[in-house]
Amino acid sequence: MKKIKLNYRLTAIATLITMGAFFSCETEERVSEIGSIVEEPVSVELAARNSNAINCMPGASNSERTIGDIANPVNDGKIDDRSCYSNYTESRVGSRTYGNYNIAVGSNHLGTSLQPRIERSFPRSNSKAGSFVEFKGVFRILEVGDAPSDKDDGTYIAQAKGKHTGGGGPADPAICLFLAKPVHGTDAQGRRTQVSFDIYREQINFRGGSGPDGRRFVRLTNVKKGVATSFELKVGFRNVNGSKVHFANAVIGGTNYFWNIPGPDRGTESGIRYGAYRVKGGKARIQWADTDFTRVNK
Repeated sequence: MKKIKLNYRLTAIATLITMGAFFSCETEERVSEIGSIVEEPVSVELAARNSNAINCMPGASNSERTIGDIANPVNDGKIDDRSCYSNYTESRVGSRTYGNYNIAVGSNHLGTSLQPRIERSFPRSNSKAGSFVEFKGVFRILEVGDAPSDKDDGTYIAQAKGKHTGGGGPADPAICLFLAKPVHGTDAQGRRTQVSFDIYREQINFRGGSGPDGRRFVRLTNVKKGVATSFELKVGFRNVNGSKVHFANAVIGGTNYFWNIPGPDRGTESGIRYGAYRVKGGKARIQWADTDFTRVNK
């Protein structure tokens, strides 16, 4: 198996955008700025430098976001590579072959101010009752974004997408995103390190919602560093007693985290993306294996 050793030096970020974050002691937490519902910009400094991205590695600066994949990848879906830190690679861990999604702060090299990502996407389903998209896989988290401010920590590992009628919000909004935030401890040498990850669902409060009133963060579970964890996400439409329901139902490690999307009558489609997206400090290393995708259009 080919091994790729990546060495890099992180460049300090001089300017951070700070906004207040409001947490409650409840399971559901409303936050003014942990992440982004759709396209999270990089910091002001990095936005100004986007034509000369930092943390670029030789051979990883693909000229288009849809190239840079390998032949016959084990992971399903179309590549969206907006990071010059690393291309998609694969590694054998135990009985599984994992796809590696490694990104670093400031490494979106494709001339935008948006956050780095290497993700995979699928065709979307329509809004008729009984139509849905479903993704299944196994993930391991080795590291996520670790910024100077706690509110900027974390990396998205998957998201539900879907456009809507009536305007409001971005052109291609995320409905909910699954955010992994680091929990720190010490290693065998007594050094501070990431030992596990709290998984949040960042969900809209209304179609096109963003900001402190437009989205909510719900803590779902905690997963240990490097531990293989099953993941399922099914997004679609159904009728319940004559009413239209748009749902985004996740199952993480065998536990259900079901959720009905607000404004179901405005929804026009359902979509899913997965991989690694957003890193405001340090780097992120997410692995995916045993992926499978299903789409049903009625």
